[in-house]
Amino acid sequence: MDDEQAFKALELFGNPTEAEVRLPSRPESAATARRLTSCVVLRQWALSPQTAEYAVLLVSELVGNAVRHTGARVFGLRMVRRRGWIRIEVRDPSRGLPCLMPVREMDVSGRGLFLVDKLSDRWGVDLLPRGKITWFEMRISDR
Repeated sequence: MDDEQAFKALELFGNPTEAEVRLPSRPESAATARRLTSCVVLRQWALSPQTAEYAVLLVSELVGNAVRHTGARVFGLRMVRRRGWIRIEVRDPSRGLPCLMPVREMDVSGRGLFLVDKLSDRWGVDLLPRGKITWFEMRISDR
């Protein structure tokens, strides 16, 4: 991950640990979300490289779903660290629920929530009056 691009993303969009960051609902926003996640998880929170790798992959999947399936103009990204846990949230204006589909070996799409389910410790969806938050949590060791 290019440090310069990650810091530029933080400057442009803000820090998702301080407040929800709003990103345009375009495919290239997945890369921005990955940069922000990497910057926070690796540098600010100093978590293990494997935790960071999983968090970056899973945020990319949730953002991809928000961009492809919700028709939103923008979506929100937020990251929270609590004792022993991190939580990453993607908010969008659609109340359509994501579905965990069975995945077969030859499938070329539909693996996003399967990966979220396998690599996170918990995940879910919170319905809001307007839209929803899709989130995942990962256990971390607090040093």
